[in-house]
Amino acid sequence: MADAPDAYVTGLRLLARRELSTPQLRSRLAAKGCPPEEIDAALDRLRTEGALDDRRMARAFASTAARIRHRGRLRILRELEAAGVDRETAHEAVESVFDELDEAAVLDRAIAKRLRGPVRDEAHFRRMHQYLIRLGFAPAAAAAALKVRYRRAARDE
Repeated sequence: MADAPDAYVTGLRLLARRELSTPQLRSRLAAKGCPPEEIDAALDRLRTEGALDDRRMARAFASTAARIRHRGRLRILRELEAAGVDRETAHEAVESVFDELDEAAVLDRAIAKRLRGPVRDEAHFRRMHQYLIRLGFAPAAAAAALKVRYRRAARDE
């Protein structure tokens, strides 16, 4: 293929925009028409040079997901695995991020982002609880955090 883009240069450009996992980068290079043998060589070279690092990508992704998107451990793990990061690397990244963060504070920010005012009734409580579970928080932790707001609303009435 004479008009195929250079896999190494294209990979560098893609990695300059954001961290990608090895499977993500492989997929994007293939979609751009790079030959498979060039993709393999480019991935090896990028790994050797330190431009491609699944551990770094997983850590950056987990940090952004927790700090900015207010996601819980379970959702971050699912998203990392969907991005092609192996289970062990994903767990290490999530544990590393949540060692630095207060998980209860992340949960409170997720509630505050969605909830305006107190939890109004049982149906509202259930909807909020399901929302927090979808964000990847443990069901018990989500229920406990919501009960605090629900009790507060009942006291204020």
